[in-house]
Amino acid sequence: MAKKKTEVPQYGTVMRKGIPYYRTRILDADGKQVSLYAATCEELYEKQLEARREVEEIIFRRQHPTVAEYCEKWLLMQSAKVSTATLKGYTTDMKNYIIKPLGEMYMEEVTADDIRLALVPLSNKSEGLYSTVNMLLKCIFYSAERSQILEHNPCVGISGKGGKPAKKKDALTDQQVEVLLDTVRGLPPYLFIMLGLYSGLRREEILALQWDCVFLDESTPYISVRRAWRTEHNRPVVSTVLKTKAAKRDIPIPKCLVDCLREAKAVSRSDYVIADSEGQPLAASQFQRVWQYVVVRSTKPRNYYKYVNGQSIKYTVEPTLGMTQKNNPNIQYTLDFDVTPHLLRHTYITNLLYAGVDPKTVQYLAGHENSKTTMDIYAKVKYNKPWELAAVVNEAFQPSTEYRENPAS
Repeated sequence: MAKKKTEVPQYGTVMRKGIPYYRTRILDADGKQVSLYAATCEELYEKQLEARREVEEIIFRRQHPTVAEYCEKWLLMQSAKVSTATLKGYTTDMKNYIIKPLGEMYMEEVTADDIRLALVPLSNKSEGLYSTVNMLLKCIFYSAERSQILEHNPCVGISGKGGKPAKKKDALTDQQVEVLLDTVRGLPPYLFIMLGLYSGLRREEILALQWDCVFLDESTPYISVRRAWRTEHNRPVVSTVLKTKAAKRDIPIPKCLVDCLREAKAVSRSDYVIADSEGQPLAASQFQRVWQYVVVRSTKPRNYYKYVNGQSIKYTVEPTLGMTQKNNPNIQYTLDFDVTPHLLRHTYITNLLYAGVDPKTVQYLAGHENSKTTMDIYAKVKYNKPWELAAVVNEAFQPSTEYRENPAS
């Protein structure tokens, strides 16, 4: 049986640059008219069919996106709301822990079991990473539900708890602070560490601090927090956009920090309190090099790799307290405890609470937007001293005289 010949519609013609063309119009995926041109009716007909297939595909994709496609769309929507660093973190976590296991599935195909299975590998990761990925999953599917892409949200009922709890680091003791300052005195990180220990500034607040916000000649010297530091492609960016509204604050500073800042200001040629050789704020890699002055003086075990006969051999070095580095005798291992930039701030907050400063004042000085953050540290400080609580506990559970006289009650 002979194949039925396709009937080609009749199209109108137009002149384009003196050449006649056949023309037709179709509606694109956004409902706008689009003109198609061709030299023959048959060619135009094929173009029309192909264009309609593409429009149908686009409409289908919009109504039935894959997880990978909707993640990309969600990130684009978030780009106007969050910082570049935050968006970069979201993108990395989505790629590794959401798109990798679920990316090829259509959004409406994903079930609660698929979500739970995607979260299984994260059970061996940190509690913070588990919480972040869990939050991202719920945000994505909630957004799709609000956009009527989904009739049912598979994340409903998914627990937000999981991952390995982070080890809580205790604040530095007075003795450890003394050892740390003796270790870095005269070295690049000294001023940064002093600011962290005695003003409680965040890393991004210290690296953005300029001398116009350091008031040393006032009757009560203080630091005014008005700027924050971040990096984009390893380039420093300083802006007036702070982490939270509570981050904008004025912090009175003790005499030891005032003296330290006076010495630094006397030799400074930059607007920034901590700057590179050209007077500019530090890039992320520059700060890492500065902090290495602390890291290399720690007794924490470290791994090295050497190539022997074409093979990479792993060596673990466990420095001994008091020894000097083999390749650099000027470096002595003096720190038998871990130190991080955030631990300096944690030590500042803890010392304020130990000194009896009320939690609301500490919350202001620390720039905590949520009082729970401050109260968690307060509870640990207050209730980590059982010898002080013994009398209170005994009194609370001591039977009253009235009870002893009327035991039947």
